[in-house]
Amino acid sequence: MTIVPGVAGTGHGLVDVVLLGIVEGVTEFLPVSSTGHLILASRLLGYDPDQWKLFNVVIQLGAILAIVVLYWRTFAAVLGGLARREPGAVRFVRNVVLGFVPAGVIGLALHKQVEALLGHAEVVAVALIAGGIAILVIERLAKRDTVHGVADIPARTALGIGLVQCLAMIPGVSRSGATIMGALTMGVERRTAAEYSFFLAIPTMLGATVLELVKNRAALDAGAVHDIAIGFAVAFVVAVVVVRAFVAVISRYGFAPFAWYRIVAGTAALVWLYAA
Repeated sequence: MTIVPGVAGTGHGLVDVVLLGIVEGVTEFLPVSSTGHLILASRLLGYDPDQWKLFNVVIQLGAILAIVVLYWRTFAAVLGGLARREPGAVRFVRNVVLGFVPAGVIGLALHKQVEALLGHAEVVAVALIAGGIAILVIERLAKRDTVHGVADIPARTALGIGLVQCLAMIPGVSRSGATIMGALTMGVERRTAAEYSFFLAIPTMLGATVLELVKNRAALDAGAVHDIAIGFAVAFVVAVVVVRAFVAVISRYGFAPFAWYRIVAGTAALVWLYAA
């Protein structure tokens, strides 16, 4: 995922729309970069990336809706706790806000520079490899986890994770990968780090989508809305399945499988890009 959006396009084929919806649903919450995969998929299949930028950003809300559905009990408990002014609920919301603020501020300030990177598949490939190596190093060297539960993350740690999330403005880095690895280095245990990344995605992607829709409102004709609706639905269904599996995998095996996948995929992408 990338925090800063781009330009719109309409009238895409159904197969294309469904395929990119699947890619988004599979990769949004894995530490492998959904935007990076969408950029590479567009390049591999010969799509004009400028025509897919609006679509690629907005359908991420389908994956975000999957989190709302899967964790509805958590959100309901937080809302009820806020009504009763429970400290745990207040800390939960505080941590999500603190984690989001750096990306919101820096993303708006640098959106033109980040937008310029979105068409560069080579940047994605290098970022995939570098990110995979970083995950392997962090998994080995991260300090002992002391934080269990999103509400128990200290305010300073939440803000620090939010700053690390800004690395996801480079396509291929991965928003979820940056936040999860940042959390691990700051003493947050694996499952909590993953779930905090899920929750941070909600305000981050809502902000990116609103900005994208406002910027490209003139391009939202019936064809664009139709394509986005299908991609949204596909991404939602796929993400529901993937998030459940992801939590089970990291609880048992950690993040190393995703690191090796990034390294292999990035290397293959580089070979293909320079051989083409």
